[in-house]
Amino acid sequence: MEIIPGRGVDLVKIGDHRSRVEELIGLPHHGPGGERAVYNTSPMLVITYAADGTVGLVEISYSGEGGDAEAQFDGVQLTHRFLDDVVSDLHARGYTSTPSNIGHDFHAGFAVWSMHSLWAGNLDPAAGEDDERAISEGVSVAPYAYFNEG
Repeated sequence: MEIIPGRGVDLVKIGDHRSRVEELIGLPHHGPGGERAVYNTSPMLVITYAADGTVGLVEISYSGEGGDAEAQFDGVQLTHRFLDDVVSDLHARGYTSTPSNIGHDFHAGFAVWSMHSLWAGNLDPAAGEDDERAISEGVSVAPYAYFNEG
């Protein structure tokens, strides 16, 4: 699933109304009517709605399948890879970011992050038990200002 920095993905964009989202992809399987809703797409979408029922944040979770089943941007697989590799690839393409407590916020309008729920061994069979490399578990898409509200 290709992200559109600062805007969302093809299916869901910042500012779309909940009714439009649910018309396109169905009811959420978790969080119906709430501020955050989880949709059964591949990869999974987590949408945060503003008080007026419009999309404020689009999050894409890792699928664990790799390739096109993961979040993508500008030829870079963003999820289910080592976070440092994702950030390095994006920086090599000229995208700039600021570190956050869980990943990197990119000025283009998205963030890559890890909650450390996956272990390096999920990607590298040779990883030792003490391997602390973070795996990119998700991407959040919104205007850059969203990530720096404070």
